[in-house]
Amino acid sequence: MSESLLRAENIVKRFPIYGGLFSKEVAAVKAVQNVSFEIKKGETLGLVGESGCGKSTLGRSLIRLIEPTSGKIFFKNKDITNISGTELRELRKKMQIIFQDPYASLNPRMTVGAILEEPLIIHNLFDSPKDRADRVKELINLVGLRPENLSRYPHEFSGGQRQRIGIARALAVNPELIICDEPVSALDVSIQAQVINLLMELQQKLGLTYVFIAHDLKVVEHVSHRVAVMYLGQIVEMADADELYKNPQHPYTKALLSAIPVPDPKPRTERIILTGDVPSPLNPPSGCYFNPRCPMTSDFCKTDIPQLKELSNKHFVSCLKV
Repeated sequence: MSESLLRAENIVKRFPIYGGLFSKEVAAVKAVQNVSFEIKKGETLGLVGESGCGKSTLGRSLIRLIEPTSGKIFFKNKDITNISGTELRELRKKMQIIFQDPYASLNPRMTVGAILEEPLIIHNLFDSPKDRADRVKELINLVGLRPENLSRYPHEFSGGQRQRIGIARALAVNPELIICDEPVSALDVSIQAQVINLLMELQQKLGLTYVFIAHDLKVVEHVSHRVAVMYLGQIVEMADADELYKNPQHPYTKALLSAIPVPDPKPRTERIILTGDVPSPLNPPSGCYFNPRCPMTSDFCKTDIPQLKELSNKHFVSCLKV
């Protein structure tokens, strides 16, 4: 995992809000704020944080489904921030996404076979219908479903089966990077384990690289090599998974980890209850964004802006008091 596959530099995404007589920009939702990181080939980067912290926006910006407002994205050391047309279409074959809701991400008017064949047709990967049909059968087998299911429609499948179809569709064009946008959050717990195991098996078999977005911290610990914690559009802590879970440094990370349910409550650390609500990305607080809820806050936290700094080997924290 030494080769860099994707690198993000100071990614910013603002969603402007228009109003008034002439529909001028009156405000902006600051969804992602100056995010930088690198993903190595073959690894899984877990992305965690509360709802609305910008995880999905960041994930979609990385593969240009959402255009970043500023910053740069490098794929295999090539700047892909402003490419378009044929060059962008070629890039789509290398970067795919698995969506959160398997009930909404599949076209109900298309059979499973047609859904899996569609990306092959769009990208002109096979000349003959027979070759495409063989590839579709290979894909359906790869995710643990039977070829006879290809003539059925999405509504005839369970949620877990639909997500397997979504995974097969993402794999159709032989991508190198897959954004997993909360791929198991809409599934029952027992089905979650099956889908997670499938994703890990496919990573080993096909050499895939994942950005794994999720709320469930135990799931992220299980699947990720490294974990980045987001708060209000910023990465506040990033480290190897084992290091981050054993030795969290940012007060927000400590609060998140203290909320993980454990089977035996006796040895667990004290539960950290955060006060207040997450500030609005329309009007984030000055200084450190976490200061209104932080149990360690000081006066300078309300004015000084913390930067992501390396505390120890590959353990980065954005906190003025750490």
